Amino acid sequence: MLTMAPETFFVQMGYQFYGTGQWGGQDPRCGAYLPVIHALRDSLTLLHVQDYNSGPIMGLDNQYHTMGGADFHIAMTDMLLTGFPVAGNAERFFPALRPDQVAIGMPASTQAGNGHVPTAEVNKTLDCLTKGSNCGSYKTHGTWPGMRGLMTWSINWDRYNNWEFSRNFDAYWP
Repeated sequence: MLTMAPETFFVQMGYQFYGTGQWGGQDPRCGAYLPVIHALRDSLTLLHVQDYNSGPIMGLDNQYHTMGGADFHIAMTDMLLTGFPVAGNAERFFPALRPDQVAIGMPASTQAGNGHVPTAEVNKTLDCLTKGSNCGSYKTHGTWPGMRGLMTWSINWDRYNNWEFSRNFDAYWP
């Protein structure tokens, strides 16, 4: 089993910026996980990007998405399941991962980190990505009922909050 849990900066940020950039002034870590994920894609069991502790990230709709609601998770996950041109260059395309390789990483509670979203927002996210309903303003490039699931940080915070995270989402993956 091979899993990865990089931050959005190291994956989805690669849609807009990659490495040091054309003029050498960008943060060289932008999109740094893309070649690693690509090289290991046939062996990768699960990628659960941390959709938390993140700044605004540009989605495939060329709009910035910020943490705190369903749109952020929908946009970030759509990128992984659709693929995208690296740093906007169509000649350097990061291909889509299979739905069974993708889970969404999110904090279990407000105490667990920036980017926590209420249960209702997570349900909107999952409805949109797996059923194509309740999508809000972001339009995905498909639906993926075979998505792998959710990853939470952390189970200790979920326990502290009476298991709110783990009690609410098992219906999506019977």
